[in-house]
Amino acid sequence: MNIIALAFDMAAAVQEFVERAKRFYYHVMLFGCRCAKCNGSLTMIGDGKCTCDVCGQQFDPTVTFQRCSHCGGTPLLRVRRYQCRSCGRQINSVFLFDGSVFDSGYFKQKMAESRQRKKDLRQRVQEMLADCRSGPLSLEAPDLDSIPGLIDALNNLGSGIAVPAIMELKGRFDLNRYQDHIRSCLEAGPATLQQMPALSEDPRRDLIWRFIGVIFLEHAGLVNVRQQGQTIWVMKCDDRKGQDLPGRTQEADGFKRPVDGAQAW
Repeated sequence: MNIIALAFDMAAAVQEFVERAKRFYYHVMLFGCRCAKCNGSLTMIGDGKCTCDVCGQQFDPTVTFQRCSHCGGTPLLRVRRYQCRSCGRQINSVFLFDGSVFDSGYFKQKMAESRQRKKDLRQRVQEMLADCRSGPLSLEAPDLDSIPGLIDALNNLGSGIAVPAIMELKGRFDLNRYQDHIRSCLEAGPATLQQMPALSEDPRRDLIWRFIGVIFLEHAGLVNVRQQGQTIWVMKCDDRKGQDLPGRTQEADGFKRPVDGAQAW
């Protein structure tokens, strides 16, 4: 049993029954009421509004047909309720099934008043800000010669980088250069990080830069990196699963076994 589907079906059936009951209720309440203009039959088209089936005139049946039960006065719509024009008592409309009515003129007036208040407030704020503004500020042209060395410092800022600084930048780490160097070293097969030739005069710094290049290449999926003790082996991804790499498992014959007694990393 699908309880959820049954619940939705029941809700739809109840809603259909409510709509049919509402139409029947309006039909009963408007039975015998005729259009004052052409004497045509009436049909309810909304909460507090009906229309003539002949001439199409629309009006509120509560105001037109219903009267105050205390003094017989005519109803007057006040915001969301009906009130007797004569005695001021509240009148419960018999032409409302389960809805409520709204005085469109009242809400239209209140919205217009709200917009006008916002406009007045905005204008007052603008006037207050205009009164708070300071007068125009007049500044003399700056004298660059008043500070010794200022002109030379500004010229150095706009003249570019000095030649020694450029030479120093050339000696710094170039990731693309090291990646190309590492890939060229792997053309003959797997190699350790220490076996690759150095590109800089500082061996320790060059080894660090080679390691950084290898990490980026592995992240890009271009090389595989394996470690055996303190040795780091590097191979291209298209190598045959590192058959000749110490510490790796040979798979050429379909059997996995350690090489030279070393365990795979």
